[in-house]
Amino acid sequence: MAVSFDLFGTLVDADRPDEPWTAVADSLRDREVCVPDDWETAYRSSHREYERGREAPLDEHVRLALASRDVEVSAATARDAVLSAFDGPVSRREGAREALAAAGDHGPVAICSNCSVPELVERTLARTELRPEDAGPDAVVTSVDCGWRKPHAAIFEVTAERLGVALSALVHVGDDARTDGGADRAGARSVLLEDVSLDAVATRLREERL
Repeated sequence: MAVSFDLFGTLVDADRPDEPWTAVADSLRDREVCVPDDWETAYRSSHREYERGREAPLDEHVRLALASRDVEVSAATARDAVLSAFDGPVSRREGAREALAAAGDHGPVAICSNCSVPELVERTLARTELRPEDAGPDAVVTSVDCGWRKPHAAIFEVTAERLGVALSALVHVGDDARTDGGADRAGARSVLLEDVSLDAVATRLREERL
């Protein structure tokens, strides 16, 4: 059996800006980018169509939003600005390390996270000491990197492949029935924190009852 864990809301709690367009605007100005007067409208508008289930990288969206107002920025600047805007306070949830360790006693472990901000998941894992070198997961699969968002089956398929197991051997632990529950429809199995606490997940893994 292999186990994957959602990150935000499952293993960690993170503060997110109430007005993301404002946070991104401030971050862009810090990098001497001219932010349009109607930036909120530009940020909240769609500038590209994506296939259903595809991730829309936020740094790409920001570049397109700026370009729609005749402001050009490099991919590196947009990426750095977006990461800085969303890299806020974060804390490891009680029982997170214990759940990861218990899962690791039974087989390979992954993080499977919806996140449109490049590098944010990796930075969050480092700041909460949940990296592989901190006895964390064997693989990290993010929607921004693999291109698909939960509940689409593809992100669970990628996760199982990265862990070297069949999809039917994957158990996914998360807090959101709408997204994490997609594991069931994909052919894996979901365990939702609305039904089982994180501490209970660790206990059931140790007792081989998950």
